[in-house]
Amino acid sequence: MTTRPPLVREAAEEGAARHADALRLLVGERHVLVGPDLPGRYTQDLWGSDRVGVAGVVVRPGTAEEVAMVLRYCHAHGQPVVVQGGMTGLVSGGVPGAGEVVLSTERLTELGAVDPVAGTVTAGAGVTLADLQQHAAPHGLTVPIDLASKDSATIGGCVATNAGGVNVVGYGMTRRHVRSLQVVLADGTLLDLSTDLVKDNAGYDLKQLFIGSEGTLGVVTAATLALHPAPQGRTGAFCAVADVDGALKVLGTLRERMPGSLTSFEVIWADAYAVLEGTGVRLPLPQGHPLYILAECETSRPDDADVFVACLEELSDTLADTAVATSPADLKAFWRARERIPGEVLRMQPLFGFDVSVPAGSLAASLEEMRAELRRQWPGVRLLVFGHLGDDNVHIAVATGEKTRERKADVEHIVYRTVSSCGGSISAEHGVGFEKREYLGYTRSAGEIELMRTLKTALDPGGILGRGRVLPWTADGDDGTGGTGLTGGNGGNNGGSGNGGAAR
Repeated sequence: MTTRPPLVREAAEEGAARHADALRLLVGERHVLVGPDLPGRYTQDLWGSDRVGVAGVVVRPGTAEEVAMVLRYCHAHGQPVVVQGGMTGLVSGGVPGAGEVVLSTERLTELGAVDPVAGTVTAGAGVTLADLQQHAAPHGLTVPIDLASKDSATIGGCVATNAGGVNVVGYGMTRRHVRSLQVVLADGTLLDLSTDLVKDNAGYDLKQLFIGSEGTLGVVTAATLALHPAPQGRTGAFCAVADVDGALKVLGTLRERMPGSLTSFEVIWADAYAVLEGTGVRLPLPQGHPLYILAECETSRPDDADVFVACLEELSDTLADTAVATSPADLKAFWRARERIPGEVLRMQPLFGFDVSVPAGSLAASLEEMRAELRRQWPGVRLLVFGHLGDDNVHIAVATGEKTRERKADVEHIVYRTVSSCGGSISAEHGVGFEKREYLGYTRSAGEIELMRTLKTALDPGGILGRGRVLPWTADGDDGTGGTGLTGGNGGNNGGSGNGGAAR
């Protein structure tokens, strides 16, 4: 847990508080909150992490113009700012350091009219994903991004992290659905980037710079997203297989026989499935199988459900057991089991959680190598693995059996080094933030990191946005709240603070 001595923390809070009166003039008295007793939602990720922040001042602008005025003021005074959405991340990207002003997007909730001809809708950064889905539904359209945290996750956060979720197999990441963005730069410049046209190749596609930038290059205030026709129905199955090769055979068959219909392909290893025992959640299949699959397909054509069942029958030699959803209630029960796992895993503290990407063909060997190396240091280690196999994203929870988190960096180096060695990524869905910053070199080359640094300097020369997130910031401590410039660093050779919560 990151802490600062009381006198240092109080001095930093006072520094930010000096600006509170000026900020009140910009957004209104009621929309500037001053600590030290601000709600916990402003100081820590919703799912918890090692890092608990200090929210001395929270400013809540209600329009893009107010965001611009706030950033213009902070830029002029060299005041660091951290942007917050729904705080459903896992890398502490929105957790404030002492002395930072929190810019919350919670009041940017304007929803534009659904355009059924263009198939688009514009939403403010503070609109939750669930509210946007409900807004589109009466028009027979859907927002294909779907997250377990959709009741809290905001559109601005989805864009800033290029959120994935359970539908990536069928629809891709958030980036794929963004037509245009409204963004405020660090100096308060308000920009509308691109248009909502399907084809627009007039120069650089500048909106792409901000998708996945984690609020370090600018503040997303609104996004125009592409909508898709809502499916007539869905079908799915919960299956058991012997190994990853079996799961990949099922995946390949469904993709081949039902092109464009497969939307989700989740895989749960036995240790992760075992945490459901005794929770009251209905188990779709008995315990005891090495690997479980939850596959879901859209049924937009009349015979899709029959084709799905026929595929499973063809795979009878591969499937050790199968439960096919015969109703929407069955499918909801399957998902209820899958979505309960992260919360149950989080009870196993101390725990080290990882959200990584590993090429599907290398996954089994990578996990075995990781498990063997961890066992050399912790003979009783447990790996609880689950995730979205169809898009190479797995969540790995490591329980070493020790009672403290003192060797956290040792665990992280083993996991990230193994992931890197097979061409994987240290971050699949949740970005880098503070927690994975020191490991960026495991996934990005020195040249890539230098280019990131160049972009950061060009767009935020004062370094006020998201200091210390993604890229290091020169500071006495490592919480990114001070200093005068961006540093170098080779990522994976420096220890680091890592991801403290189990990934969703």
